[in-house]
Amino acid sequence: MLAWFHKEKYFYEELDKVVDKISEEVKSNKGSVSSVDKMGRKKLAYDVQGYRDGYFTTMIVSLPGEAVVDFKRSLKLNENILRFMFMEEAKKAQTV
Repeated sequence: MLAWFHKEKYFYEELDKVVDKISEEVKSNKGSVSSVDKMGRKKLAYDVQGYRDGYFTTMIVSLPGEAVVDFKRSLKLNENILRFMFMEEAKKAQTV
């Protein structure tokens, strides 16, 4: 799962473009996007790059291990994203 904050100065139409661009980057790295959840504007706990508010978005992605480093680098270079975080989905234990 990928979660990130966009800068608050963007409108929903522009946010859709950013989400589409990130989805295309995932697909270009031989990955897939399962779902996107635009959670809306949220107040940040502290200033991040001078911003107090941001738009929070989560995306369920599947990427090959070797593509994660390149994808993270592209997210760091994206000036629209204030912060991002990857989380690995835990697999359920099998019952015997």
